[in-house]
Amino acid sequence: MVCGLLEYSIEGTFVPELKSNMQISYIGVALVITGEAVRKAAILTARQNFTHDIKIFHRENHELVTRGIYRFFRHPSYLGFFLWSIGTQVLLINPLCIVGYTLVTWRYFSQRILYEEFFLRQFFGRQYTEYANRVSSGIPFVK
Repeated sequence: MVCGLLEYSIEGTFVPELKSNMQISYIGVALVITGEAVRKAAILTARQNFTHDIKIFHRENHELVTRGIYRFFRHPSYLGFFLWSIGTQVLLINPLCIVGYTLVTWRYFSQRILYEEFFLRQFFGRQYTEYANRVSSGIPFVK
């Protein structure tokens, strides 16, 4: 966040015309709203199955959610945050932070998905493997 505010301040001071393209900012607003909507849809659909931490032990009432937005993405909450994060920097027209936020959040979620799916495959076995084979992770270039 500090990097984004710093870039915005420096570029706004020394290259103010860079920050005046409202069409780009509107794209950022659309990404922020879409990201927030996707993340909220994931949380509301998963209900008690949604947590912020990765479970390493199978809970008795833990079910594999494949309905709603989970029909389209295995990790819609991650996709929502990914879009929201990048959207904040597009909104501010921060070219350096657009690249930085994209790389950092992509790396974070690509590693987190691998770790989380290790346990999901243990919990749900073939059911999860089949689901993963037919539904995108939601994060670009993460199988």
